[in-house]
Amino acid sequence: MKISYSFRAKQDLQDIYEYIAYTLLVPETAAKMTDTIMANAKTLGVMPERNPLYKEEPWHSQGVHFMPVKNHIIFYTIDSKIDTVYISRIIYCHRDIKNQLGEISEY
Repeated sequence: MKISYSFRAKQDLQDIYEYIAYTLLVPETAAKMTDTIMANAKTLGVMPERNPLYKEEPWHSQGVHFMPVKNHIIFYTIDSKIDTVYISRIIYCHRDIKNQLGEISEY
């Protein structure tokens, strides 16, 4: 399957990099973290259903899956008709997920 990032997911990756590189002052770790997240996201091209649906509504009914990657969570949906996994958000696991997740239909 093809992997597609929403505008917000791309912004999430940039925010993760900038926080680690410029606030925590460890740019090498920032690069490794974003590389790790993207490498894990790439694996969703094969068997994306292996990760569970997010239990909270309305996301569960919308078919939103989640994949933990270290201290972050990749949220995504699957469109098997066009063979695409849509990465909606990438959120730090200790944030208010429900508030951060919001609407995810922006591609």
